[in-house]
Amino acid sequence: MQARKRILGIDPGTGILGFGVIEVDGKGRTQMVDAGVIRTPVKEDDAVRLQTIYEELSDIIVATKPDIMSVEKLFFSQNVTTAMTVAQARGIVLLCGKQNALEIFEYTPQQIKMAITGYGRAEKKQIQEMVRVILGLKQVPQPDDCADALAAALTHAQSMR
Repeated sequence: MQARKRILGIDPGTGILGFGVIEVDGKGRTQMVDAGVIRTPVKEDDAVRLQTIYEELSDIIVATKPDIMSVEKLFFSQNVTTAMTVAQARGIVLLCGKQNALEIFEYTPQQIKMAITGYGRAEKKQIQEMVRVILGLKQVPQPDDCADALAAALTHAQSMR
């Protein structure tokens, strides 16, 4: 394995977008650098919400200096409206990553579950607990979107080994 790498994991969403930055050292050990969520007001116009995501994510990238972006792929949703807005947020995320010269990797929810728990149908709570254990955290990162973003980052860290 190479020198240290910083990975920015993203759990895309329009109302709440989770992010998690981890650092992987030359021996494959991981530690959390930063994690949280970007929130946008539900009643706000979509264009304004997407602009907020773009601006805040750009600030996070500048502040944490990741090398790689790991994004959860959109899975089929029964609610077409929700799927469309999440797809728009994903587009903003991918654009932001490219504009900041990040290598971008995408993983399905099943790939993330498999990488984190060894089981492709793991429950959300199992994933969150494994994120806590792998990163040596005292508590599960909150909200769920934040833990999901860290799981996306950890999935790519595992694929680098």
